[in-house]
Amino acid sequence: MTNASRPVAVVTGSESGIGRATVVALAQDGFDVGLCWYADESKAQATAREAAEHGVRTELRRLDVTDVPAIPTVVDDLADTFGRLDVLANVAGIGSSTLLLDVDYPQWRSVIATDLDGPFLLLQAAARHMIAGGRGGRIVNVTSVHEHQPRVGAGPYCAAKAGLGLLTQVAALELGEHGITVNSVAPGEITTAMTGQEDESPEGKHRPGIPLGRPGDAREIAAIIAFLCSPKAAYVTGASWVADGGMLRMGPMAGSHLTSDDWRRP
Repeated sequence: MTNASRPVAVVTGSESGIGRATVVALAQDGFDVGLCWYADESKAQATAREAAEHGVRTELRRLDVTDVPAIPTVVDDLADTFGRLDVLANVAGIGSSTLLLDVDYPQWRSVIATDLDGPFLLLQAAARHMIAGGRGGRIVNVTSVHEHQPRVGAGPYCAAKAGLGLLTQVAALELGEHGITVNSVAPGEITTAMTGQEDESPEGKHRPGIPLGRPGDAREIAAIIAFLCSPKAAYVTGASWVADGGMLRMGPMAGSHLTSDDWRRP
């Protein structure tokens, strides 16, 4: 049985990377967690076991965030199972690496559906439960530095993440009267499957174009998400929290492509 007084979070992309780290961080903060996974149930189960070590309840549900009819069904099911819903962390996403003139429409739609349509429908479904519960809530959308600046070869991804960033701001305006805060977290290069570095330590990885000189760790992003879901962030809404080691100050293209530290010297 769930503890009805314990807050409940739903996290997408829970089987790996930022999603997995977010589940654990929220569990450490005392949240029961609904883990939405897509590709690898065994990894999601491993995440759930790690979260459960903190004395919280976990529930797993498979969710393809491009499956429009399934999204409200899964959110409704988790809210009913736990008896409440307080937090949504929209983490699941995919990237793109194709020049615009070579992107076909199905490829475009796949990225937009995963990175923008799905988070919108999840936000909508979760917010309805939060309003009905009358306790307010927290919604955190994981975007990217490309919410703010472009990247060659990432047209669909940049369009989706920029769109999600502005959707976050609109939602913050509209849901504020219900005590629901909505923020985005915009990571730079993080050692996850999306960057081909799953479960690798960022320490010792030299990145000349990033002022801090290394990629980030998924747990560093999860810590920001957990903060935004905590009482300490009760007055924060409509904001984009960039966590990129300073990459945006360089420009994402330069930040990821520079091979020398010469820029550090006048």
